[in-house]
Amino acid sequence: MLRQSCPDRAAASRRRLSFTLAALAVGAAMASPALAQECPAPSSLTDGLSLPMSAVRYLADDALEGRGAGTRGEQCAGDYIAAEFERIGLKPGGADGSWFQEVSLASAINPHAPGGTGRNVIGVLEGADPARRGEWVIVGAHYDHLGLGGVGSLTPGEQAIHNGADDNASGVAAMLTAAQALAGGERPARSLAFVAFTGEESGLLGSAVYASELPGPVSAMINLDMVGRLGDGPLIVYGVDTAEEWKTLVPAVAEAAGIEIATRGEGYGPSDHTSFYMRDVPVLHLFTNTHGDYHKPSDDWQAIDRDGLARVSALVADIARTTADRDDRLTLVRGAGEPPRAGGSGGGYGAWLGTVPDFTPVETGVKLGGVTAGSPADRGGLQAGDIVLAIGEHEVADLQGMTDALRAHKPGDTVDVRVRRGDELVTATVTLGSRDNR
Repeated sequence: MLRQSCPDRAAASRRRLSFTLAALAVGAAMASPALAQECPAPSSLTDGLSLPMSAVRYLADDALEGRGAGTRGEQCAGDYIAAEFERIGLKPGGADGSWFQEVSLASAINPHAPGGTGRNVIGVLEGADPARRGEWVIVGAHYDHLGLGGVGSLTPGEQAIHNGADDNASGVAAMLTAAQALAGGERPARSLAFVAFTGEESGLLGSAVYASELPGPVSAMINLDMVGRLGDGPLIVYGVDTAEEWKTLVPAVAEAAGIEIATRGEGYGPSDHTSFYMRDVPVLHLFTNTHGDYHKPSDDWQAIDRDGLARVSALVADIARTTADRDDRLTLVRGAGEPPRAGGSGGGYGAWLGTVPDFTPVETGVKLGGVTAGSPADRGGLQAGDIVLAIGEHEVADLQGMTDALRAHKPGDTVDVRVRRGDELVTATVTLGSRDNR
């Protein structure tokens, strides 16, 4: 999960860095020639374990060195997930017929993004109903973490492996377990895509790419991020206000599963479901709450609640199946919660436009991932995918330029916003607002 406001465990949690993945003897299954590398054999780490704990154990091992986006360790993690998808019986979901979707790890928003290329990992369970097979339910979880720490770590200055067992090996493990349950039974009516996202810790990079290239109409996206510390509960479920049916469907499934839940309405947050809600997809985000090991080297697999994770995994499968088997797709409700802040949308700038950034870079301007429902941008006709080039007399070359342009205006000013929409230049007339009085 992206950093948010949240005691080291034992001294044993601090990692010695005297080994490399190259010293491990077994090659990764399914690695492409360009990514071929030495990775730990799953059997060497997971002997005697089954899902979901086998996945947590493998992904949170020191040998993967914290799964920093685009690193060798994350590549091993991606190969492991792809091998699990194949073992479960899913089909590859990449556009090229592989398990992978390439993702640029550069970001126009985050100056600390690692750069280079990462991979989303995609497995598909085809729907059983020919009439609904072209519609989708997406179950996703990010598999990158913080590597050796640095930006985002809550132990600043300490270079140590951050294994991210809860954040987010637990979410990937729950996704794999749900996929195994669904693939092993009667297939749901709609198709399901199971997606392990890269680059979440750098700004939702992988989910932004996947959400911009959806396989077809999507009824819902279920995001799993930090679901490994259920304990006495409750399980927190965000997003119930994003579809009319969630408030009935989710409690009913949770009650049948015997899991106490606490629901929240908002569809935005510091995790990958935001990328989908910005594109008008109803979402849920399952979360077992923060803890003292968050974004620290002490977030290790031994602290995962095994029984709780298994129960959450079963609940995910039940929600996904129930959603996929409905006669009708879920009914989207826009405007549930507060979107991520783009330049000028935060307090202190005066003028408010109400735009939501797309985290992928563009040559010039600021690309929009969406607009806040009812905002000046929405009323002015701005859309997801627009690239803002100018606001009034001020050119917008990047996010700082957009911030400066909005600072130059006050609430109530009417300005022309020039955007590139596909191959066209479009000018929208917008009356700027104030966040305090929106």
